[in-house]
Amino acid sequence: MLARILTPATLAVALLLGAPPVAAREIRAADMQPEGFPSVVSLQNLGRKLAAATQGRLTLRMFPGAVLGDERDMIGQTQAGGIDLLRVSLGSVGTVVPEVNVFNLPFVFRDEAHMRKVIDGPIGTELLARISNSPAGLVALGWMDAGTRNLYTRLPVRQPADLAGQKIRMIGNPVLLDTMNAMGASGVPMGFGELHGGLQSGAVDGAENNVPTYVTQGHFTQARYYNLTGHLIVPEIFVYSKARWNALSAEEQALLRKLSREAQLEQRQLWDKRVAIDTARMKAAGVHIVSDVDRRAFYKATQRVRDRYGAGSAELLRRIEATR
Repeated sequence: MLARILTPATLAVALLLGAPPVAAREIRAADMQPEGFPSVVSLQNLGRKLAAATQGRLTLRMFPGAVLGDERDMIGQTQAGGIDLLRVSLGSVGTVVPEVNVFNLPFVFRDEAHMRKVIDGPIGTELLARISNSPAGLVALGWMDAGTRNLYTRLPVRQPADLAGQKIRMIGNPVLLDTMNAMGASGVPMGFGELHGGLQSGAVDGAENNVPTYVTQGHFTQARYYNLTGHLIVPEIFVYSKARWNALSAEEQALLRKLSREAQLEQRQLWDKRVAIDTARMKAAGVHIVSDVDRRAFYKATQRVRDRYGAGSAELLRRIEATR
C-alpha cells in the first residue's frame, strides 16, 4: 500500500476540516489546598483564560487537595517536570532556594498591607527572579496571599512561657523551626498531610497557620485556641517547572506571565472574602480566639532568628522596612 502523501492542497483541506495544526498540550497544576480554595480557584481561572487565548492549544488540569503528594514531594515532581505549575508555601521553597528565606523571618512584615506592597513592588519582582535564576529548576511566576499565621493549641497562649513543653508542627525549614523554638515551644517538622492525624494522636500539641487553612482542614476540632501571635506573614508562590517552561514558545511564556499577574491580584480578592467567611465559621464553632497576646514578647524572643538568618540580607531587610 502506498503511503499517503500530504500535498499543500490536501493539507489545506485537512485544516479546513478541523485538523489541529499543533497538538494540544495539557498543563498539570497542583496545590495542597482543596477545591474551592482561593489559590486553587485563581489557577483554574488562569487555565480558562489560557485555553481561550490559545484556542485550546494549551489547557490546564488542576490537581488540588494534595492528591499528588505533600509540598516537598510536589516540589520534587515540579523540578523533574512531572508537574508543570505548582502553588506552594514560600516556607517550603526556602529549603531549595535559601535566598527567599528573608520573607520567612518572624515579624519581618508590619502587617498584611505592608507585605502586599513589598511583593507587588521591585522587591517582589527581584525575589521571583532569584528563584528563576537559581539552580532549583523552577520558574517563579507570581505571589499569592496566605494571610497572617497564628498559633493554634489546646491551651491558651499569651506569652512565650505558655509554650514551654509544647510540640508545635512546623514546615521543615530550619528558619521556621528555629522561630518556633525561639518562641518557647519545640518545633516539629511534619508534612501537612500528616498534621490532622498528628493533632488527633497527640504527636503534636498544636500548629500555626492562617484562618482559612485552620478552618478548612478541620484543625479547629482538635486545637480549640487560636492565639493571635502574628509571628509570620509568609506569602505563597506559584512556580513553573523549568524543564517544562523551556518547551514553551516565547509567546506562550509571555502569555503565562501576563495571566500570572492577573491571577496574583485575583487571588488576593478571593482571599480577603475567604478570611471573612472562615473567621465567622470559626467563631460560630466556639473557637477561643486569644487576642491579648504579648506580641512584643514574642518579637523580642525571635530577635536571634532574625539576627542569624538575616545577617546576609541586611540591605534587603532595610528596603523591606522602608517600604511604605
